Amino acid sequence: MSIGDHHEDSAEEKVVELSPLKWSRETFDGLIRNFRFPESWDARYPDEGQTTADAPAGYITLFWDFFSLGKFRLHVTKFFLDILAYYKFHISQMHPIGMDKVRHVKFVCHMMHIEPSVTQFQVFHQMHCSQGFYSFMQWASTKKILLQPPKSIHD
Repeated sequence: MSIGDHHEDSAEEKVVELSPLKWSRETFDGLIRNFRFPESWDARYPDEGQTTADAPAGYITLFWDFFSLGKFRLHVTKFFLDILAYYKFHISQMHPIGMDKVRHVKFVCHMMHIEPSVTQFQVFHQMHCSQGFYSFMQWASTKKILLQPPKSIHD
């Protein structure tokens, strides 16, 4: 299937070897504290040797990079949920950089006082999958708006 094909077949099963989680209890506790997760969310630190595929029933795996690189925040926006539903993949399958691209479109739409939609998102981005994680890349035909980004902005 090519990258631009219809979304219904885009979330095909891929076999990817997952390594055990390698982060400390202190990092997890810092995440909970710094992002102010309510106790009602019942966030759980994984058991020794667990992988991202081992979340208990009723739980989802979220990655530190979602919060640090992707600027992800709970509660999520309707637009973000619409993207996940349209492309038919789970948040734990999303690459943090793809998450950042979704946020960027949301930000641009917000600045233009328009409600973002999947259709608007598709004008600029197409889904792609690498090593079992889904992200988005710019369509080759999309014109770049800012060809020479400024090195800094003064005044």
